[in-house]
Amino acid sequence: MLAMLIMDHWWWLIIPGILLGVYAQLRLTSTYGHYSQVANRHGLSGEEAARAVLDSAGLRQMPIYEVPGQLTDHYDPTKKALFLSSDNFHGRSVAAIGVAAHEAGHALQHKAAYTPLHLRMALVPITNIASQAAIWLGIGGLFLGFAKLVMIGIVVYSIIAFFQLVTLPVEYDASRRAKAQLQNLGLVEASESMGVKRVLSAAALTYVAGLASTLLVLLHFILIARGSNRS
Repeated sequence: MLAMLIMDHWWWLIIPGILLGVYAQLRLTSTYGHYSQVANRHGLSGEEAARAVLDSAGLRQMPIYEVPGQLTDHYDPTKKALFLSSDNFHGRSVAAIGVAAHEAGHALQHKAAYTPLHLRMALVPITNIASQAAIWLGIGGLFLGFAKLVMIGIVVYSIIAFFQLVTLPVEYDASRRAKAQLQNLGLVEASESMGVKRVLSAAALTYVAGLASTLLVLLHFILIARGSNRS
């Protein structure tokens, strides 16, 4: 696909998305790194904070598992379980309890039948197909021809962009629920709430950057298609 992207004078459109993605990742790394060194005053681990949030919502039977990797934390709606990276499972920092509570926030969304979460779940299969197709776009162009490749690119990136658009309210709402529960349960002090907010805001920016990047690639395909039609 890279070869196709540089074949026309609209290639520069992808650069802002790349730069925003790099900035978002650097900001997340920096913010998370800083607050992972700041111990929370109650001495809670991420697992304990997530457990408290889940229990307060009546989800006492929901398991919390430790998984390898950095920031591999996630909630699996099909298994109805939380998965926390080792650093956040055992960590007793402001960052650890913030990330853990955020993932618990997704579980609270699931219990409350939060519509955007269910929409995102429904979109996962087709989005996975679109993501795989995006990887093979460049090779496919050798067999399908440039015009067909552009149209497939428009469809593929439209699906991915829609999925990412739906993801934004899901992520922001999970963070909102996490911050509210941490405060309501008295798990964080006022000064720690700001640290949690900064960590979760930095994480949310990566989703915004991903959407922006996808929209710019989609715009690129659309402009190529319009130029081809005119010619």
